[in-house]
Amino acid sequence: ASNLPQYLEANLQYRMLDRTKPQITELLLGFFDVIPEPALTIFDPNELELILCGLPAIDMADWEQNTLYSGLYEMKGSRDQVVQWFWEVVRDDFDHETKARLLQFVTGTSGVPAKGFSVLQGNDGNIKKFAIHGVDRGMYVYPRAHTCFNRIDL
Repeated sequence: ASNLPQYLEANLQYRMLDRTKPQITELLLGFFDVIPEPALTIFDPNELELILCGLPAIDMADWEQNTLYSGLYEMKGSRDQVVQWFWEVVRDDFDHETKARLLQFVTGTSGVPAKGFSVLQGNDGNIKKFAIHGVDRGMYVYPRAHTCFNRIDL
């Protein structure tokens, strides 16, 4: 019983790292054959996802139709002036990559589900539609994202 912490740590080390080390090593060697390791240091994880997966096809009508509105925007929803400005900027001023980066900022991934935004999932695997939450401007100066909920606070 006196060495329980050491036993638990060694057991965890084995189960999480040592047991799969040969497979992980081979996977990394294959990965580094495709993308040299030094080249990876210039990318953050989000950029790497965009490079490996490519830019998704984003259907703006589907995105807008499958968005929930809460907070200050709950009453008017898509008719609220701020929400209209948001969609106008995303639709008309953002290029394809910037739209993907916005989606990645809010949801944690730049990917769009094959069946569209109506089946967008949260981190827990349940359907969580894209949401725009209205907050008082005194609370936050910049937009905040809650990737667990696929929600952006404006």
